[in-house]
Amino acid sequence: MKRFGALPAYVRWPIYAFVAVFVLTVSQNLDGTDRLTSVTTAQSMLRWAVPILLAGLGGLYSERAGVVNIGLEGMMIVGTWMGAWGALKFGPWWGIVAALVGGALGGLLHAVATVSFGVDHIISGVAINILAPGLTRFLSSIVEIPGWSITQSPRVPGVGSATLPILAGGKIGGWTSPDLLGWIGRKDWFLVSDLADLAKGLVTRAPWVTIGALVFVPFTVWLLWRTRFGLRLRICGEYPAAGEVQGINVYKYKYIAVIISGALAGLGGAFIAGPELSGIYLEGQTQGRGFVGLAALIFGNWKPGGVMGASLLFGYPFGIGLRDLDGSASHALILVSAVGLGLVALSAFRRGRKADAGLALSLGALSVVWYLLSDSVESVWINIFPYVIVLLVLVFFAQRLRMPAADGEIYRRGEA
Repeated sequence: MKRFGALPAYVRWPIYAFVAVFVLTVSQNLDGTDRLTSVTTAQSMLRWAVPILLAGLGGLYSERAGVVNIGLEGMMIVGTWMGAWGALKFGPWWGIVAALVGGALGGLLHAVATVSFGVDHIISGVAINILAPGLTRFLSSIVEIPGWSITQSPRVPGVGSATLPILAGGKIGGWTSPDLLGWIGRKDWFLVSDLADLAKGLVTRAPWVTIGALVFVPFTVWLLWRTRFGLRLRICGEYPAAGEVQGINVYKYKYIAVIISGALAGLGGAFIAGPELSGIYLEGQTQGRGFVGLAALIFGNWKPGGVMGASLLFGYPFGIGLRDLDGSASHALILVSAVGLGLVALSAFRRGRKADAGLALSLGALSVVWYLLSDSVESVWINIFPYVIVLLVLVFFAQRLRMPAADGEIYRRGEA
């Protein structure tokens, strides 16, 4: 296990994904369904994961600079309104720009309060979360767009999507591309076809915002861990006094990080209001995704790849629930949960955390009993399951993770 943990992340994560798909394949075969690894499930998972990913990456920038930003939810709310307004007023791409600006302004407000005035980070974030719904309702009351009511907008246009040719088919001009992944999926080979179906879902009609969000993950790795800017930003979250001695303007880097954080949350809000997910601005439609993004940040150990993996994990149950009319896929997911809890129990036991191991084992046993005594699951379960995952992640994984050393601390120039 120590040798495996020493492997680089780009090796470990594909292994994790392979094991996960294997468990999904076995579980769905036992239940006689194909929903757990279908193309549509992968597409829906990705759509639901993107806002969480953007919020999580926003939290990553902020907390790597030492500023806790629980105001991501409020900044995302502003992004939903600004994205819809900009798209309807000027066009879909301007809606993206408007959402980025709206979220960035929320981040600027948080930076002014926490960095310049030394307000407690949690208090400032809560204030932004309270302020944002009232602000968007006020803006809805004065906006002059036909069909826009106090709580929702007309249909919002989108920026379009793309399909990866050769692998997922599609047409380019008059040329019909081969569909390699679809061909493999139709062969119904154990595990291999399931992997192909999931992969095809990720590269078929992917919205441009989704592609941008996924590309931003390796870009963030490069920016924060391979550039002078990233090193200075991370010093601000680890030991700002040392950065000050080296001549780094700690205040400037904290401001930049929190503004980027807000902009990413605002972009996540635009995605929610756009046709990629809902197609209209609707009051309260973020449904706590900003907070789930923070949970993804913690589960991902404040690293971009981990945040992406956690976002896909949290988005996956939503992808299943959209078309699981008979509850069979949700029923199979109970078995998957039992296996996952068993692995958590084993890991906790090896680390000497007997209380965590006992709790995980008990929950896993209850899941097995539930699976054996039922044939299907009510749809309400799949709707709350992602939030159950968030709670379990915080219970079992928060203790072994390492946050930036100066995260959440009030910094004052000249203080050691």
